[in-house]
Amino acid sequence: MMNLPLRRIVLIVALLNLAYFGIEFSVALTIGSVSLFADSVDFLEDASVNLLILLALGWSLRARAQVGMALALILLVPGLATLWTAWEKFNMPVPPQPVALTLAGLGALAVNLSCAYMLAAYRHHGGSLTKAAFLSARNDAIANIAIIAAGLATAFLWRSAWPDLIVGLGIAAMNADAAREVWQAAREEHRAEA
Repeated sequence: MMNLPLRRIVLIVALLNLAYFGIEFSVALTIGSVSLFADSVDFLEDASVNLLILLALGWSLRARAQVGMALALILLVPGLATLWTAWEKFNMPVPPQPVALTLAGLGALAVNLSCAYMLAAYRHHGGSLTKAAFLSARNDAIANIAIIAAGLATAFLWRSAWPDLIVGLGIAAMNADAAREVWQAAREEHRAEA
């Protein structure tokens, strides 16, 4: 009974993430933003994670735990992509266009708050899978606030690439922490099944 609404919500979250990936990725490439690049890759990862969750919800606890462990590793991908982009930006520190950065961050915040709100009621159902989806949306909303702050800081305080770089690296660190939490939840499920 719980899975039908959850399945619908996970599908909506996946589609929202996929749609905003395209928008944010385009803006990131256009203005040369590390933080938007990191966040856009994260939107694509979130869409993939939610589609995997949709498929795995009816599986056994053991199978869901294994998918949870795989998802924990997938959560590291945006962080690695961000580190590479940050390194490139560090070598050529041109600040991104602050208005576009702020507006893209606001749009991403709206999408992620909507997703986190929809998933909040289910974050303790379905074990590591729904926990992964909720943590990802929650962390993304926090990252979006930081992106908005970086855009405002670049516009009004410090016309530099550093606010964007710092936020991009912070997003990478949050993704690593979320991966650790999902891994731990999946291992606990795996132990419970054994």
